[in-house]
Amino acid sequence: MLRRVTATVVAAAGVVALAACGSTEPRSLLDDIRDGSVTLGTKYDQPGLGERTPDKEFVGLDVEVSEYVVKYIADKNGWDMPDITWRETPSAQREQLISNGEVNMIAATYSINAGRLDAVDFAGPYLVTHQGLLIDADNAIRGLEDVADGTRLCSVSGSTPAQQVKAELPGVQLQEFDTYAACAEGVKQGVVDATTTDTTILAGFAQRFLERYGDEFQVIELQNDDGSYWTDENYGIGLPKGNDADVDAVNEALEEMHDSGAFETMARDNLGEDFEIGPKPNIGDLSFTEES
Repeated sequence: MLRRVTATVVAAAGVVALAACGSTEPRSLLDDIRDGSVTLGTKYDQPGLGERTPDKEFVGLDVEVSEYVVKYIADKNGWDMPDITWRETPSAQREQLISNGEVNMIAATYSINAGRLDAVDFAGPYLVTHQGLLIDADNAIRGLEDVADGTRLCSVSGSTPAQQVKAELPGVQLQEFDTYAACAEGVKQGVVDATTTDTTILAGFAQRFLERYGDEFQVIELQNDDGSYWTDENYGIGLPKGNDADVDAVNEALEEMHDSGAFETMARDNLGEDFEIGPKPNIGDLSFTEES
């Protein structure tokens, strides 16, 4: 009897272990759209891009891009639009959440680079943006040449923009906060002179301040003396490694999103009429990750 009970317990433990292992496998976007339920990753705290409202609605450019992709794939295959569950995906956790199967895909100001490509695949890019500054409308800064030693800049702790400032502008007073919302509020309150990160993120905060408070802020793209951009950030959609069918399907949806004019409309609606969208990226071409 004892041996039979022990064997049953061991077998049950084995089933639990197998179930746990199964829950950490990457998920196929195509399969889950067909089956009627997907989990999509985005940011919850970036106005204009990915934000959860007090009513627990999800709004922003990245949210709309994700919804467009899922609907395009469903319509093309004759499937019903699946139920969507949104998952918050902080920058430091994105690759893990994809690899563990906790999300089907992530659109969350997700810059494509060689290091990330070691862990996940990317569709896109669907938008190319650049590092910039958010400043009060009365601020005299108009470009890199105006960022003098002692200028109080804010960025997020450990972020790529913060590292760029440390490397290229060592004379500024860099203040690192936990969120860009805190940095943007710092500009509004005059605690810092400017916030620096991707211009898409900054445009979202500028639009929010205008809508809520009537305050006007400017977004300045940072350029080198030769007119080239200080940085290039290619936003893509993160997907599990090794599923070419999913990547191809998302790239096809992104192509249609741009060619139909839907992306321009979404960008204007979420980031303001003055936001510079730039030309259509070369979707599916990730050769820029090989550049030194």
